Amino acid sequence: MEKFSIWKNTLWPGDDGGFHNITQRSPKLISYLKPQTSIQSMPLTVVLHGPAGVGKTTVAKQLMLDWTQDDQAETSNSAFYLSCKDLNHKGTCTFAELISANGPDLQDAIPGILTQARKILFVVDGFDELRVPSGALIHDICGDWRKQKPVPVLLGSLLKRKMLPRSTLVITTRPGALRGLRLLVEQPLFIEIEGFLELDRKAYFLKHFEEEMQALRAFELMKENAALFHMGSAPAVCWIVCTCLKRQMERGEDPASTCRTTTSLFLRFLCSQFTAARSSCPRDCLQAPLKSVCLLAAEGIWTQTSVFDGEDLRRLGVQESALRPFLDKNILRKSKDCEACYSFIHLSVQQFLAAMFYVLETEKEDVGGHRCHIGDVQKLLSKEGRLKNPSLTQVGYFVFGLSNKERATELETTFGCLVSMEVKQQLLKCRSMPQGKKPFSTMDAKEVLCCLYESQEEELVEEAVAAVTEISIHLTSTLEMMQSSFCLKHCQNLQKISLQVGKRIFLENDTTLKSDAQVERSQHDHHSLHLWADLCSVFSSNKNLNFLDVRESFLSQSSVRILCEQITHATCHLQKVVIKNVSPADAYRDFCLAFIGKKTLTHLVLEGSVHGDEMLLLLLCEILKHPRCNLQYLKLGSCSDTPQRWADFSSALKINQSLKCLDLTASEFPDEGVKLLCSTLRHPMCFLQKLSLENCHLTEACCEELSSALIVNQRLTHLCLAKNNLGVGGVKILCEGLSYPECQLQTLVLCHCNINRHGCKYISKLLQGDSSLTDLDLGFNPIATGLCFLCEALKKPNCNLKCLGRSISRSLWGPLHGQGSPRPWRCFREVAGSCCTAELSSAETNV
Repeated sequence: MEKFSIWKNTLWPGDDGGFHNITQRSPKLISYLKPQTSIQSMPLTVVLHGPAGVGKTTVAKQLMLDWTQDDQAETSNSAFYLSCKDLNHKGTCTFAELISANGPDLQDAIPGILTQARKILFVVDGFDELRVPSGALIHDICGDWRKQKPVPVLLGSLLKRKMLPRSTLVITTRPGALRGLRLLVEQPLFIEIEGFLELDRKAYFLKHFEEEMQALRAFELMKENAALFHMGSAPAVCWIVCTCLKRQMERGEDPASTCRTTTSLFLRFLCSQFTAARSSCPRDCLQAPLKSVCLLAAEGIWTQTSVFDGEDLRRLGVQESALRPFLDKNILRKSKDCEACYSFIHLSVQQFLAAMFYVLETEKEDVGGHRCHIGDVQKLLSKEGRLKNPSLTQVGYFVFGLSNKERATELETTFGCLVSMEVKQQLLKCRSMPQGKKPFSTMDAKEVLCCLYESQEEELVEEAVAAVTEISIHLTSTLEMMQSSFCLKHCQNLQKISLQVGKRIFLENDTTLKSDAQVERSQHDHHSLHLWADLCSVFSSNKNLNFLDVRESFLSQSSVRILCEQITHATCHLQKVVIKNVSPADAYRDFCLAFIGKKTLTHLVLEGSVHGDEMLLLLLCEILKHPRCNLQYLKLGSCSDTPQRWADFSSALKINQSLKCLDLTASEFPDEGVKLLCSTLRHPMCFLQKLSLENCHLTEACCEELSSALIVNQRLTHLCLAKNNLGVGGVKILCEGLSYPECQLQTLVLCHCNINRHGCKYISKLLQGDSSLTDLDLGFNPIATGLCFLCEALKKPNCNLKCLGRSISRSLWGPLHGQGSPRPWRCFREVAGSCCTAELSSAETNV
């Protein structure tokens, strides 16, 4: 996919109050459409796509001009412009009549022109504004330009290459309609029109402001608001921002709060446009025009229309004279291509005014049938509606933003209209979760936080999040960090936060940056760390917050230390902490230091880049040995260290009297390390009840130590040895230890342990004795023919087994069924179902 930026300078306010477009030609883009290019290499369909206001139509019309002015062509070329907005109003006609509608003088020449299809360029502008579903364009395809057909049939025939297949097409569209367009066009060349790049935006600000310092200040403020900065790719938005902030600076006001949200910026722009000229246009005279223009904007959003003609105005009951104040202030503009047609200077302005439609108090008689296409707040915020019409998402953000009391007052003061606060209750109702579902599910939490932040209304946020007890946040930008921080401070009942931090939020450890970017990196990190500190303050300020889950996150040394400082606060009451796959690797050390002496901490999981960290076990020893340690569950994944470190760890386990569950999955034990751990299990002061040594490279040689530990330790009730190559010999040794009456083990997980039918004999003998085992998992072991031995054990009335993990049913049923010999399995099922208390578990056994 090609990318193309056309803007050199544009949209400078002129003396006549209008705007001027200055474009830069792209030889590469023009070369794609040269009529003399060989038909094999020429893309017959080019799709120009990009957000509103970035110049798609400008590029298309420039291409038309270049096409018809091609000096190298032997005969003249023809170009025709088809506006999808205009096509919506046309009835049945021939294709020849359709393309000659704007040039009646061409009617006689059309037949001759259409015979040379390779010399014709068709521009289909604004495909996203077509009110006909894309599926309707593929019915009744016609190839005869002389036949009378409905306009959708003619357009679909052109796009599907049935009509004039050798002509060249240029189609413009917003991204939301790309999916439908892909189903219609064949082998198109997609070109993204990017609009203003960052340097273009900066240059625009420098030219708009007289003082460089003011320009740079305004530019940085816009850049800090990611949503606003993204909109700035459209030159019209840059003009709005510059106009608004420059006026504030001239009055000596600090514009920082204006750029905090997109709503505040657009509201300040709108109000400042009319406040400056209130004497010539009293506010009482603005009420009716404002309601008219808001109705027009809302209708256009719901019908996905951006250009309004006289018919639209009459249908909505809008007088053309009511639009005059907004035309004078460059909020509306007249179309150059269509007389008595109007459009907003940018889609974002239309979205903002559409949002105002929902907050302005309207008399019942004013509504009537004028808003038949406009959905209510519930439809506006519905996921289904926003998927069909992406513009509704931004309108929803603006509605939340306009629910702020101070902003309502500003609107009332400027336009003399009343703002309804009933919209708050509608917003709360729409954002409440269905019964039985957790509020703020991971799918929509980010969007809800964005909406609530946009409101900047603390009462609304507090009421909206009152029932929230857990939330999952994936941070990908500083703006999202700001939004999350604002909302989380009001979640007084919040108990759990799941946090994921994306790349390039903190650049401190980024070695890919060039040396000339160091200053920019420093400024970025200063801003990011300030916002991060504000977000992390919730851990020391919220007394109910007790669970932190940080995983798959790219942090920095400074950001880790800020989080750890909050954790060490006496007012931080975290009980459960999960740190998984976090960078940098030494972050785990900082977390461990923060947990030393943390009395409230009862559950700790450390997984990820802990392999080979020689300090980690030492720091964990300090946590366990501290007199204030209350840790009950510890999971340390993929840890490997020296025998001396494991010796220290084993000693710490003997001192600690709180730890009940220890999970060392995927850790690498030296032989001496296993002996030390088993020595700890035999110690009378070892209080462990559950132990997982899954995938720890244990062999038959380790089973002797484990067996003796199981005999002595009467507190250990759960043991997981999954994914260790124990073999038959190892199982035999374990069963000997488990057969002792002193052994109190209840749950044993032996899946993936290379146990065969001979191993089942030892397990069967164990189960027929006085074993305390009630839960057993033998899944993913080659024991198909050994099931009969288990059947014999299950028949015994003294068998205490109650549950077999689901792994066994999943691993054995498939192979046996495939071999066509399910007899051992059938025996097992019959015995398990009628002769004993054992049952097939629907959930895996967890240690």
